[in-house]
Amino acid sequence: MISAEPPPETDAGQRNMRLLVQLRWIAVGGQLLTIAIVHFAMGVRLPLVPLLVAPLLLAAINLATQSLLGRRRAIANSELTAALLLDVVALAWQLHFSGGLANPFASLFLLQVVIGAMLLSPWSSWTIVGAASLGLLAIAVQPVPLVVPPAFGDPFQLYLAGSMVCFALIAVLLVLFVTRISRNLRDRDAALAAIRQRAAEEDHIVRMGLLASGAAHELGTPLSSVSVILGDWQRMPRLVQDKDIGQDIADMQAEVARCKAIVSGILLSAGEARGVAPEFTTVRGFLNAVVADWRTSRLPETLDYIDRFGGDVPIVSDPALRQVLGNVIDNAAEVSPDWIGITSLRERDDLVIEIADRGPGFPADMLETFGQPYRSSKGRAGGGLGLFLLVNVLRKLGGSASAENRPGGGAVVRLRLPLDSIARPAGNQA
Repeated sequence: MISAEPPPETDAGQRNMRLLVQLRWIAVGGQLLTIAIVHFAMGVRLPLVPLLVAPLLLAAINLATQSLLGRRRAIANSELTAALLLDVVALAWQLHFSGGLANPFASLFLLQVVIGAMLLSPWSSWTIVGAASLGLLAIAVQPVPLVVPPAFGDPFQLYLAGSMVCFALIAVLLVLFVTRISRNLRDRDAALAAIRQRAAEEDHIVRMGLLASGAAHELGTPLSSVSVILGDWQRMPRLVQDKDIGQDIADMQAEVARCKAIVSGILLSAGEARGVAPEFTTVRGFLNAVVADWRTSRLPETLDYIDRFGGDVPIVSDPALRQVLGNVIDNAAEVSPDWIGITSLRERDDLVIEIADRGPGFPADMLETFGQPYRSSKGRAGGGLGLFLLVNVLRKLGGSASAENRPGGGAVVRLRLPLDSIARPAGNQA
């Protein structure tokens, strides 16, 4: 199923901080495991108290950071810089009490530098470079030496083995980290593209609204004139005596009244109420009115309406929602003139309306661009605005629209709308 709901906008700084937290947990686990192996399995006596201070402190920082991430959405560059500086200091502390530069894991400073270059601004990246350089100088000054038991043979061979382990660790962590960062950047670019697309669509909606509002104003006068003329014809004796002409005039009056109602709805949707008060109704009353209006003006036996909403809810009827809902039903009737299925149901606090048909379904490329303007399966120039308006009206109300092809043939358009967005105000519940 393809949904027209835009992807969620996420903060890159928060995602990067979560990556640092994950990397720090790996570091804490690796440090504790290394200390246990070297001290207890290999018999190399280590100063356990100062060496255990660093992983315990990093674990406490991680817990505090995770609590902070749960309360805040944006993480600044300075906070990421401070987090990386803490990691550099902790690494320097560990290396100072485990041989200094003679420790093959001194190369882990390079990992901090690379991560800083990928995550931080230029000045912050150079700050991490300076901190790593100072860390290397610090561990070169009177470090606590490691006393390797003679049973391990040449200490240089042990250093080479440790260097190989350190290289493998850096390589694996960099691949994992760079892959995650690249995915974060792609998600950020996709979110920005969605924002730009939404801005362009909303600008298009504004221009269409201005055009529709202007056209509605222009149509109001001739429709009123036609209504007056038809009213005069209905009172003319010569025409009243002809029943066929009288019936035709009555039908024309009804259609003119319907056109005037559509024009009023357009102006109301554009924010020009023209003195029309909002209509207070219920979910069931609103949907029943839409179905009844469609059945009155079209073939009634083609529409199959199933009400599964449950307990009724008072709402304010939205003319724009009613108009776009009618457009979806009209589109379904155009491709499936023999049957249209409408189902209303409630999922938690959302109203869900499903409009199904037995037509040919949506092409694959149409599903991929569902809701974009001028993307139509009817092959008409300028088509596709109905679904575009549908998606944007629902989005303005906090809802979403999606479409999929039915396994047995045909398609279904699913509208989801939070009931809070159309709920009747507390002072108008009567």
